[in-house]
Amino acid sequence: MVVVTTFIRGWHRLIPFQYKTATAVTPVSIIIAARNEAEQIHETIEALLAQDYDKNLTEIIFIDDHSTDATAAIIRSYADRGVRLISLKEDRALNSYKKKAIQTAIAGASGRLIITTDADCRMGTRWLKTIVSFYEENDYKMISSPVAYDQEKSFFERSQSLEFLYLIGLGASTIGNNQPSTCNGANLAYERDAFYEVGGFQGIDDLASGDDELLLHKIAARYNNQIGFLKNTDAIVYTHAKPNLKEFLQQRKRWASKSTRYKNKAIIVLGVFIWFFNVSILLNLLTGLFLITYLKIALLQLVLKIVAELIFLIDVTGFAKRKELLILLPVLNIFHVLYIIYIGIAGNSGKYNWKGRMVN
Repeated sequence: MVVVTTFIRGWHRLIPFQYKTATAVTPVSIIIAARNEAEQIHETIEALLAQDYDKNLTEIIFIDDHSTDATAAIIRSYADRGVRLISLKEDRALNSYKKKAIQTAIAGASGRLIITTDADCRMGTRWLKTIVSFYEENDYKMISSPVAYDQEKSFFERSQSLEFLYLIGLGASTIGNNQPSTCNGANLAYERDAFYEVGGFQGIDDLASGDDELLLHKIAARYNNQIGFLKNTDAIVYTHAKPNLKEFLQQRKRWASKSTRYKNKAIIVLGVFIWFFNVSILLNLLTGLFLITYLKIALLQLVLKIVAELIFLIDVTGFAKRKELLILLPVLNIFHVLYIIYIGIAGNSGKYNWKGRMVN
């Protein structure tokens, strides 16, 4: 409960942001790495072009990462509306194509503030204005903003929406506690100069994942207390949950793989504690098949876990206007235990599939 109390305190320390009416003046470069996103990339482009922000201060750069579908052609069709296309031309295998794509785009970007999102995301018209206003009022070096799933088509996708809000909330609370640990590259902003001052992706460019969290750690180490979380619904970026278990597990293995490179020992200790707590629940449940005392202990642990997560998620889902998802929490908890145990092992060993590539 102490851990949960810390997260709740961190979330409440984040003051909801209301931007002023003054016109923002910061030049911005929005960078999106894309690979085989032909089915929905037009929605992302249209959402970016519809932003209520000075077009003369906005630069939109897409980097095509060796797509084998019509992704590049679709992006190119928006050239007359100011959308730039850069194509990666790597002739040797890399383990970090996304970092290479982002780094390439930043090198040719003109904006003072870099904002990254993904090629399957959508946002409201005030998204960009809200981020820039937050940046100008607080002078942060990096800003993490909320991401949420929507348009769910199944119980499995709704379950992911709840779990994903939990992760976004945890990341936000660590920023609120001035101990940044996680963020999401689908809605991340940072100063171009700060990116270069910490060496960009140098030292983490051999890992396929981590263009968001590991960069966050580098900037946080250099600029103490200059990381912000934008607590405003206008800043939410929306994307889709994974349609099946296989894609979901591949995504989460990729996310978990970067944990081996965390420099902050406190984050690692917390992760190990959570993993062992879930292992203990499973072991107590199995032993409880033979000894009723252990079954009672396991049930008590599950109740405590559900109550703690509910207390935290009431505010987080309220912010995202998705409180109806809370009804799924008791049902999902036993599956969540198995998921945490599996990802803790699989995410730190072996390979996984990402965008049709097998990477370490």
